Amino acid sequence: MPSCILGLFSQNPAISITENVLHFKAQGHGAKGDNVYEFHLEFLDLVKPEPVYKLTQRQVNITVQKKVSQWWERLTKQEKRPLFLAPDFDRWLDESDAEMELRAKEEERLNKLRLESEGSPETLTNLRKGYLFMYNLVQFLGFSWIFVNLTVRFCILGKESFYDTFRTVADMMYFCQMLAVVETINAAIGVTTSPVLPSLIQLLGRNFILFIIFGTMEEMQNKAVVFFVFYLWSAVEIFRYSFYMLTCIDMDWKVLTWLRYTLWIPLYPLGCLAEAVSVIQSIPIFNETGRFSFTLPYPVKIKVRFSFFLQIYLIMIFLGLYINFRHLYKQRRRRYGQKKKKIH
Repeated sequence: MPSCILGLFSQNPAISITENVLHFKAQGHGAKGDNVYEFHLEFLDLVKPEPVYKLTQRQVNITVQKKVSQWWERLTKQEKRPLFLAPDFDRWLDESDAEMELRAKEEERLNKLRLESEGSPETLTNLRKGYLFMYNLVQFLGFSWIFVNLTVRFCILGKESFYDTFRTVADMMYFCQMLAVVETINAAIGVTTSPVLPSLIQLLGRNFILFIIFGTMEEMQNKAVVFFVFYLWSAVEIFRYSFYMLTCIDMDWKVLTWLRYTLWIPLYPLGCLAEAVSVIQSIPIFNETGRFSFTLPYPVKIKVRFSFFLQIYLIMIFLGLYINFRHLYKQRRRRYGQKKKKIH
């Protein structure tokens, strides 16, 4: 893109390009005083016929664009440079400089395209935080609805509210526990830094109680133990999910943080005890109905009762409690552990 800079002041210059020749004529003050100045410049190769100029008090800047972007051997068709034409060394580029500049621009363009296609780290972090915030918000609202519903019903109906807990809140508990699968997947694929095993143990344990013990046995659905299991689950989760939700937006509410790292100490053992009671109460019902029991094929022909697996599961409940308890204790110690005093 060649340009011409003229050291004169001009009013309404006449500038045009005809047959690859730049024509300039203007009234101005230069070396010859006030006079009409003009020149003609025939370019080496084809240029676009629409010159662009900028008029200042000291000069006229004329910009002429090449028709084909390529390197020219010289500016004008005539080999000898016109006397009035001088290079602007502030903007001078030789061929190697031009190639480096073009290469740098191309690399910048490719990097920009790559970042747009892959997404910048900041954008990915914001998307991850937004996704986790919405997940924790939905779970918080779901378990809050269960907790408030059970609390209000108990205040109004007293012990009578225990026996229709499943009919009242089971649908919401089904939804929250099915959605909890996402939490384990997040830990497995690295969306969150939580270890997979504690999350998986809690997911499988709760869903076994909800879908197998309560969900398949109508005789269990009207027992008081359902109230205590659901109430303890929701009491733990409303503080856990609200804490995670605020963490996603970089908020630290000290009271909520303390509750999140402390309430599990009494509530987790009580929740496991309530789950164990529900399993114990279901054993005679499964024995009586024969549900999920089966007989081994010939020649063994031994009937295996489902209650046998429930007795094994009772042991697994407390084993899972130990694993989760140890994990939560480590979290609390990292958060509130006493700093070692320096020995002078």
